[in-house]
Amino acid sequence: MLSAKSDVQVDTAEVRVTEWRLAPGSATGHHTHEMDYVIVPITAGEMTIVAPDGERSKAQLGAGKSYFRKAGVQHDVLNETASEIVFLEVELKP
Repeated sequence: MLSAKSDVQVDTAEVRVTEWRLAPGSATGHHTHEMDYVIVPITAGEMTIVAPDGERSKAQLGAGKSYFRKAGVQHDVLNETASEIVFLEVELKP
């Protein structure tokens, strides 16, 4: 599987903003979120989420429809569709 592309746009004492681009067939790689975060989808699409135990689920993204998660989330994010997925990840530093 290809690696997703990330571009840190802002990194201050308070917040880190990263643009993520997942081409078809790419993945972020398994990771743990160390901070609370907000996802701001730029494109609509469907991501496949893989939990540490291998359980798979689908997440629907609506362009501009943000959502919040607490620190500690562990997963891999895959794009198994034919379209690029783009979103901003806004991490809130303690």
